[in-house]
Amino acid sequence: MFSSERNKTFKTKRKMAQLNFGGVTENVVTREEFPLEKAREVLKNETIAVIGYGVQGPGQSLNLRDNGFNVIVGQRPGKTYEKAVADGWVPGETLFGIEEACEKGTIIMCLLSDAAVMSVWPTIKPYLTAGKALYFSHGFAITWSDRTGVVPQKDIDVIMVAPKGSGTSLRTMFLEGRGLNSSYAIYQDATGRAMERTIALGIGVGSGYLFETTFVREATSDLTGERGSLMGAIQGLLLAQYEVLRENGHTPSEAFNETVEELTQSLMPLFAKNGMDWMYANCSTTAQRGALDWMGPFHDAIKPVVQKLYNSVKTGNEAQISIDSNSKPDYREKLEAELKALRESEMWQTAVTVRKLRPENN
Repeated sequence: MFSSERNKTFKTKRKMAQLNFGGVTENVVTREEFPLEKAREVLKNETIAVIGYGVQGPGQSLNLRDNGFNVIVGQRPGKTYEKAVADGWVPGETLFGIEEACEKGTIIMCLLSDAAVMSVWPTIKPYLTAGKALYFSHGFAITWSDRTGVVPQKDIDVIMVAPKGSGTSLRTMFLEGRGLNSSYAIYQDATGRAMERTIALGIGVGSGYLFETTFVREATSDLTGERGSLMGAIQGLLLAQYEVLRENGHTPSEAFNETVEELTQSLMPLFAKNGMDWMYANCSTTAQRGALDWMGPFHDAIKPVVQKLYNSVKTGNEAQISIDSNSKPDYREKLEAELKALRESEMWQTAVTVRKLRPENN
């Protein structure tokens, strides 16, 4: 189901760090090895056209602008266009329609949603003339090109930098002087400069460090993560525990605090900083025993579901579901109804009250 992958053995003339992760060696590029000054030098003659100003567009374009790169934005009129104006992009100078931005750009950063990429691709493709670079932050459109119709010309670079977080997080961490880790990949190197263009852009958008991947690996891991531990599975787990506590007489506040609030406000910052192994070593003996005893049953119950999920992603089934759903005329109405039901559920309505009671809000 996957399109052919062209960068599995891509070599760069620039020496990269090789780090060992649990016995597996990976190529990693840090800001010390490829400083911002080097990135500016690599891209000094490029015009970076950011197409789309939704989820990733604002963070990446603003970070590039603040870092001193020549950046313009391409966006159709509407609320998102007005947001770009509010962020300081000037119509006719740094803010254009999609066609004009693509014509001016030597690097086209396609930061549209997956559904929008499919609909806008016929508009973008004619402006991808020889020597330009087509940049993505998600491998979806290229990996499932047989379904999306996104098949780039052979005489352009096709590259990717995928920040491991939202565009909002990318921007926030940049303003705090930190970096959000990103993966990078080269699908097509027509100019011989694809690698240095990619790494320079990765540094420019504010990556903490960059680790090597492929379009296929990024797309499959990303879709699995979104449906799994990042959103789908975590919501399912939290809701199941909340419901069991409520069904056994616990109040909404107690059920929410024991299920969500303690996890997000107390424990997550600690195991993000120190690891889950540290958490196990630094909790009560009662918590230690229970966590050690129950992690096995949870793993055994959940792993078959994750395997089923991964297979659905790998075969392209999840991509097709997304394409079919997003293509329906009533997609937005049905999506809003589903999100409304989630928002108005007892657990997340309890969350609204609990958040108001946090010390920082009093």
